[in-house]
Amino acid sequence: MPYLCAVCDKRFTTRSLLRRHGNIHRHMTDHAADKPFICHMCNKAFSSSCHLNVHIRFHTGEKPYKCRMCDKAFSQSCHLNMHMRIHTGEKPYKCDVCDKAFSHTGDLNKHMRVHTGEKPYKCQVCDKAFGRSGILNTHMRVHTGHTLLYKCLLCDKAFSKSGHLGTHVRFHTGEKPYKCLVCDKGFSQSCHLKIHVRVHTGEKPYKCQLCDKAFSHSGDLKKHTRVHTGEKPYKCQVCDKAFSRYDILNSHMRVHTGDKPPYKCLLCDKSFSQSSHLNSHVRLHTGEKPYKCHFCDRAFSHTGDLNKHVRVHTGEKPYKCQVCDKAFGRFFDLKSHMRLHTGDKPYVCHMCGEAFSQSHQLYRHVRVHTAEKPYK
Repeated sequence: MPYLCAVCDKRFTTRSLLRRHGNIHRHMTDHAADKPFICHMCNKAFSSSCHLNVHIRFHTGEKPYKCRMCDKAFSQSCHLNMHMRIHTGEKPYKCDVCDKAFSHTGDLNKHMRVHTGEKPYKCQVCDKAFGRSGILNTHMRVHTGHTLLYKCLLCDKAFSKSGHLGTHVRFHTGEKPYKCLVCDKGFSQSCHLKIHVRVHTGEKPYKCQLCDKAFSHSGDLKKHTRVHTGEKPYKCQVCDKAFSRYDILNSHMRVHTGDKPPYKCLLCDKSFSQSSHLNSHVRLHTGEKPYKCHFCDRAFSHTGDLNKHVRVHTGEKPYKCQVCDKAFGRFFDLKSHMRLHTGDKPYVCHMCGEAFSQSHQLYRHVRVHTAEKPYK
């Protein structure tokens, strides 16, 4: 690091970073009379003793403000207040342009740049600009050559940010410090807890611009949008088939490799391509129903079943026919209805070849051949 500060001996990788650091010393000199409280460890000056006391905790590592819901502790009470919103789900800062809300003012400010296009953080080397300082810091490593500074001691992975390393280490330790207040589930990342809480609240902030559907995860909205666009970005390298989702491509690849699905049920012979599908299946054996209806006493083993059931109470009918404006509470019912318009008749009688648009019509017809009379 060739650029040395003449005042405090700090070193910097670029002249511009040294120049910016020099402003700290100039500011301290200009306002020395206004800031009589001096830190004896680093010579920083403060206008009040309470600000000095807060600063000293950076040196001592003292964190007197403890969270009652998890093991985290903080050096300042305001940081604890902000952290508590992870547990409560409170989002007091709302965007005036769209319906999004945030738990921190900083997150709202970053979000606003999506609307304004503002990029206040400029690279002094190549003139690139960024909406967030963290992205600028990561970009600067392209110029300095220090791309992955934070190395995991338990495996060979390395990261550009200490926060990313901290998150990664939890995969090794199994630590899950972020707990759900409703069902006690634990998570290794606060963002995963935020997403999970929507299972209980029913919040679906990601809305499709092409229909009335809404989703609790941004990834689910992206997948859904491909229903409208027909986009199939995941291509098989063997037979040129294309798929809208990566997990469907993975399942398809087993046709070529002959591999069996990797997730096996220990209670029966079934196998699954995804661990989440296995977890859902196991509930058939255990009878576990963790998803409870807030309107009545019913409980369900899958979130999808709970969502369908809740529409009985709310009367919501999100699946609309594009031909006649009829609406339905279930996608299955919309599909059945669409056959009235298309004339499609997929249910064929194996005895006489007559076809029907609905399965119940076929069942009724088959009794003509079998002479079955179920209603006596």
